Amino acid sequence: MQSIPLGSTGRITSRLGFGCSSIMGALNRRQSLTLLETAFDAGIRHFDTAPMYGYGDAESCLGDFLARHPDQVTITTKFGIPAAKNRPLIRIARTALGPLVQRFPALKKGLQRTAQPVITDPQTPNPIFSVNQARASLETSLTALKTERIDVWLLHEVNAIDLTHDSLLRFLEDAVREGKIGTFGVGSERTSIPGLIAKHPGYCRVAQYEWSVLNPSIPETPYFRIHHRALSKHFHALIALLQAQPEQCKRWSAEIGADLASPSTLANLMLKASFLLNSASILLFSSKNSEHIHANVAIGDSDALDASARQLYKIFQRDLPNLTDG
Repeated sequence: MQSIPLGSTGRITSRLGFGCSSIMGALNRRQSLTLLETAFDAGIRHFDTAPMYGYGDAESCLGDFLARHPDQVTITTKFGIPAAKNRPLIRIARTALGPLVQRFPALKKGLQRTAQPVITDPQTPNPIFSVNQARASLETSLTALKTERIDVWLLHEVNAIDLTHDSLLRFLEDAVREGKIGTFGVGSERTSIPGLIAKHPGYCRVAQYEWSVLNPSIPETPYFRIHHRALSKHFHALIALLQAQPEQCKRWSAEIGADLASPSTLANLMLKASFLLNSASILLFSSKNSEHIHANVAIGDSDALDASARQLYKIFQRDLPNLTDG
């Protein structure tokens, strides 16, 4: 597994990171810990979580895992979207209905709706981004993770309009000096990042946002980047496009030297392209499947797909705007 300095933290970690949004949801604690161990055994050393993940229980589960591997992994967690207030009821319902949730997706969606955070007006500053709220959230995360230090602490889904007081920035800087966090930054939608960097660069020591082969390449930046959603909705959109335009799919496949009609081939190339085109960044992925975890690590480690992945990106940047605009 390739390694990389983790921003200004002074620590080294893996280029591939594991997103913990999939643990403590459909998986119970034992299954979630097994999944985390699978990622660790595969060579992954960076783990990303948030208070709201896993119906509010992902941080504590990751904390159990961290206790098994002291000083061997790096972690990101976030502040800005709290865990659901009705966590005890959700936990009871999840335990009681666990087998049924697997069989009936409607039950899972019902639990997810119950755990959804309150959505604030994007045109109004979100009051959660205050020093008092930040201090309480940081202490709660440190306790849940069973650690004295969080490597990367991100403002979760923050927008430029939310950062109204420099006192929050001073709190973050103090937390670094006190050793409670290694560094801090923003984890938001891709469209929010330019405004945050332009108006509040002091908050952006780290920027975490999505990147896929549909996005333009990113020039070297003064801030450390973490990317996610290399596949996600973009993968399914491309599958639909390729199925709708089989002749175009054949032309692209011939130019790339790989069969893009194969979903697994397309997924592997998209992941590899994200890895190659963001060489100074961490690339996050999430999976509940141990085979997929090992396969993704193998893709990152191998150079067999390098040429095809770079060509895939070049072709999509060249041709997709014309296809989608038309």
